[in-house]
This record gives sequence, structure tokens and C-alpha cells, in this order.
Amino acid sequence: MTHQFEKSDIIGSISSLLCLVHCIATPFIIIALSDTINQVNGFPIWLKSMDYIFLTLSFFAVYSSVKKSTTYWVKLGLIVSWTLLLLVIMNEKFAVFELAEETIYLPSLALVFFHIYNLKYCTCKETECCAS
Repeated sequence: MTHQFEKSDIIGSISSLLCLVHCIATPFIIIALSDTINQVNGFPIWLKSMDYIFLTLSFFAVYSSVKKSTTYWVKLGLIVSWTLLLLVIMNEKFAVFELAEETIYLPSLALVFFHIYNLKYCTCKETECCAS
């Protein structure tokens, strides 16, 4: 039986991977839709909202995984990775610092890594949990 904890790591991993795919694919989508974007004065709302959808999903996955994780450094890694992802996305929206587009790949990949590691090595077995 899958525990809620495991589900949060699975959802977090998938969400982070989809976020990464979204970040890689968006420039190609923009090129493909460039005529349409110019005609309607901007990006489609669904394209603009994807960052926030993935960020929200990953927040709840990280929150749930951190509550149930048994290893301190994994908890810290999840929190730091999510925070960096938030900062990179907010920076992208408000252009505070000039960062390479590829900067977003690191926190996304880190979230995938920490969720998968947490799922594999830091889960509670039945009613007992391993020590942190």
C-alpha cells in the first residue's frame, strides 16, 4: 500500500520533471506560436501560468515530504531546492538579476533527485521509521 508520504515524493518528482520539460520546451513553443503571440498581444495565459502551477504542486509535495522524511539533509535539500526554484522563477518574471535561462534546471533536477532519494531511502516502513 502506498503511503501518503510516498505519493508526495512521486508527485514531487513528476512535477519537477514536468517543470524541467516545460522550461526546455517553452522556447520552442514560443517560436512555434510567435505569429499568434504577436497578433494577440502576448503569451497565452496557459503558458504563463504553467510556472505557478508546477511551483504550487511542488510546494505541497515538498511540504508533505519534509514532514514525513526521516533524514535531515534530505529535508534541507528539498526546502533549499524549492526555494531556489521559487527565486529563479520570480527573478525570471521580475528581471531582478540577469541569469542564464538554464539556471532553472539545477533546482528542478535537485528536486527530482531529493524526492527520488527520499522515496527510496528515507521512507517509514509500516509503523517504524529509521532514525535521522
